[in-house]
Amino acid sequence: MSVTKQTVFRLIIEVLIYTALVSVYLALVLHFLVSWLHELFAKQRVAYAFVAILLMLVQSVGLERLVSTLVHVTRRRREP
Repeated sequence: MSVTKQTVFRLIIEVLIYTALVSVYLALVLHFLVSWLHELFAKQRVAYAFVAILLMLVQSVGLERLVSTLVHVTRRRREP
């Protein structure tokens, strides 16, 4: 299996898309949830731990599905 320039280019594009999506997600979470998460951390640490884990899982699954869909759509357009 050889690595071609096209493969490296696609990988770089996927990483850039994922980075942008993670940055937007982080900005949204910080903007809308930071005060609630801080209060939850101060008063109910067990609930905070579950919410934090849930946010991480939703982020990873959601963004992976979105990136996979975007990559699939771009590959389908390039193939004849």
